[in-house]
Amino acid sequence: MDTSDYNPTPHVIPEGENATPLEVVGGDCTDTEKLIIIMCGLPATGKTHIGNRIARYVSFFLDIQTKIFNVGDYRRELFGASLPAEFFDHSNKENMAKREQACNAALGDLVEYMKQDGVRVGILDSTNSSRTRRAHIRHVLQKDNKLKCKIIVLESVVDKEEVIEQNIRYIKRNAPDYEGRDDKEAMADFHKRREMYMNVYEPVDESDGSHIKIINNQTFVVHNTGGYLPQKVVHFVMNLHSHPRVFYLSRHGQSEYNLLGKIGGDAGLTDAGLEYARRLAVFANDVVGKQVVKDEETGEEKKVPCPARLWTSTLRRTKETAQFIKKEVITTQKSDNGEELEWIQFQGRTRRNLDELYAGVCDGLTYAEIAEKFPEEFQRRQEDKLTYRYPRGESYMDVTLRLETIVLDIERTREPILIVGHQGIHRLLYAYFMGLPRDQAPFVSIPLNTVIELTPHAYGCDEKRYVLLSKEELLKDGQDEPVTSMPMKEKAESTQKKSSGEGKTYDFDPMNPPSF
Repeated sequence: MDTSDYNPTPHVIPEGENATPLEVVGGDCTDTEKLIIIMCGLPATGKTHIGNRIARYVSFFLDIQTKIFNVGDYRRELFGASLPAEFFDHSNKENMAKREQACNAALGDLVEYMKQDGVRVGILDSTNSSRTRRAHIRHVLQKDNKLKCKIIVLESVVDKEEVIEQNIRYIKRNAPDYEGRDDKEAMADFHKRREMYMNVYEPVDESDGSHIKIINNQTFVVHNTGGYLPQKVVHFVMNLHSHPRVFYLSRHGQSEYNLLGKIGGDAGLTDAGLEYARRLAVFANDVVGKQVVKDEETGEEKKVPCPARLWTSTLRRTKETAQFIKKEVITTQKSDNGEELEWIQFQGRTRRNLDELYAGVCDGLTYAEIAEKFPEEFQRRQEDKLTYRYPRGESYMDVTLRLETIVLDIERTREPILIVGHQGIHRLLYAYFMGLPRDQAPFVSIPLNTVIELTPHAYGCDEKRYVLLSKEELLKDGQDEPVTSMPMKEKAESTQKKSSGEGKTYDFDPMNPPSF
């Protein structure tokens, strides 16, 4: 007997052959890891932004159920959205009672949510400006013996006037309280509301128990905070900032393998791919590396250079796509102290973590060849595209694990970033920032010859799509997957998203967009 073929008692994992490891898909925590985060801070300090980013990170990368309980949402539902600043006067007992009613409603739902089985994170988003209010919240959460959760107060402090004004302008444009209201009126009202809170605000201290204090996104105070989930949160928030930022996702230009319908490989670009690369270079110079500034005297708007970054994978097709982008030296200023410095525009950074999902033994095959040579593997992938791992290759979940560091870099970077990558990589990045469940990520359309602009903010993520090379300009793009390799219809449910390109506006389902 050939001993190399003798394995009478193989190690069989419950998830099946080529399955994704448990720690990659979550579930490695116990119920004692349940965590409640109580947000705290004056208006316009980025609390909602921080809370939403934490929730997105924990749910997407740690696969832990997370829900935000925004007291403002409860207040709007109970008493309406268009409330004057006087509603937040702490000396008005009637209005204080209404605000406490909204807080208690949110607290009640939070408690019921945290009582459910399984590891979960709940975030209470409100100003929680007084020690009395924070003590009340802790009392409600701790009086129920069945609610065994760690509780952390997360305070955001901003004392830089320019940052506060920037945040107020953003809130005025996006917050539900000011929807449809006159700009000047909204600004004046918000300033007045903020003053109401400043009059009674009490900073977080040791009497609040375990807490994280974030000061201007530069100084961090961590007090009595331990355990797996709390430490993951601490690490994550240290990478956050509230400055407006934008980044751009672009697949490489058409490769020789794209043209042949092959997956993976390390092929170079076709003539059409090189044409896209040239157009991408123009786009990078005119859009990514420019910002609009307004002349304070004349009010005239003009485009001026702004620092921008360029990331590619290590694979040939992405580096060739970025080859025509100019790397000019510009003069800029540090955001923290105004010191002038020289910046090399689009100085490329090659990142192994951005490499395409590795198809293992199926690398370099077409979908039809995979179905013929490995029919069982092909069917397994059809049944669960997210966690299926190619033999000797990767799954989408494996790629998710290595993209965590990329996302942390995007979260902390302030300059625009142009990321020239791959379909599988951009599907996951897009799903993370657009708030899609990760089981929908493998079905997101990331077409060739298109740049996707994403602008994350406290209330979601805005999207624009720029088509640089239309499908009609190509004789064949090699991107029409066989019907058997497309997701089942019931897996492609999604709400419609609105995207716009230069001079065009599209309403489409991101799971099944029109051909670009």
